[in-house]
Amino acid sequence: MSIDWLTAPCAQPDAALAEAAHAHQSQLTKPPGSLGMLEALAIQLASLQRTAQPAVDRVWISVFAGDHGVADEGVSAFPQVVTGEMVRNFATGGAAISVLARSLGADLEVVNLGTVNDPGEIPSVRRAIIAPSTANFCLGPAMTMTQLETALAVGAESVRTAKASGAQLFIGGEMGIANTTSAAALASALLNEPPSTLAGAGTGLNAAGVMHKVTVLERALALHVGATTPLEQLRCLGGFEIAALVGAYIAAAQSGIPVLVDGFITTTAALAAVTMRPDLRPWLLFAHRSKEHGHARLLRALDAESVLDLGLRLGEASGAATAVPLLRLACALHNGMATFAQAGVSTA
Repeated sequence: MSIDWLTAPCAQPDAALAEAAHAHQSQLTKPPGSLGMLEALAIQLASLQRTAQPAVDRVWISVFAGDHGVADEGVSAFPQVVTGEMVRNFATGGAAISVLARSLGADLEVVNLGTVNDPGEIPSVRRAIIAPSTANFCLGPAMTMTQLETALAVGAESVRTAKASGAQLFIGGEMGIANTTSAAALASALLNEPPSTLAGAGTGLNAAGVMHKVTVLERALALHVGATTPLEQLRCLGGFEIAALVGAYIAAAQSGIPVLVDGFITTTAALAAVTMRPDLRPWLLFAHRSKEHGHARLLRALDAESVLDLGLRLGEASGAATAVPLLRLACALHNGMATFAQAGVSTA
């Protein structure tokens, strides 16, 4: 397997359409800028979708699940068997993202990259098993190079399926006990910052639990200090689902599909992807500011403004799905409002 595809150029946003969309917004029956981020979202989507009438009617959500060897260090408030159990819950419609996807009329794909508690064959789950979990990155690299290449390719495959379905927006989600630990480790390495600035409560750790988590992260970062490229940092400290998200984001930008990024873990994947491919950044929209401790720092690193701030920290792509109605409204306002001339309203 090769990762040469990672270097293929990303699609270019249409600057002329962005300018035209901005000009159109200035002619609508409202004071300029009075709809705030709703205007900016419509303009960005017009540029990315290369159309004067942007839309996010067809939404594709891929939730990638994978377990983490670092769970052996006692960094989660939940047992590792929950990952496999939640894969089944996603597939049978009982999880938050399942409810949200149904409400949005979105396509929901569940991808199992490897869980300690394997739920087996489930008709609506894509099995892309790499291993029951990553290795404990306190003892060695989380993944082999082959495993990393496979996980990246799994994410890219999801985007190809989304594109074939006519998706206008791609959302990536994740599930994996201990994955906030993996994300904090990766973010710390990418930003060259101490883990205390990025590690949070995850599934609900108390203050002592967070302190233990930071200690675990410090051990891991010391062990992998020689990993100096984003790809090696992802291999040594990431997870299967985080790598799949990185692959999906790069493939989406290459394919010309806008991405709506969810919370802390998916934003860590976005940071890794942008560090590898800076031309990816224009394709990312950011759904919400998670309550997870390090998320605000990641958003600043990406110069990103989130659509929502609701205190969410569930993951699964739930925050991104929650923001979709606002993107749809932004498009509806852009496409449906009358101009001053059409409405016969005087301008200043």
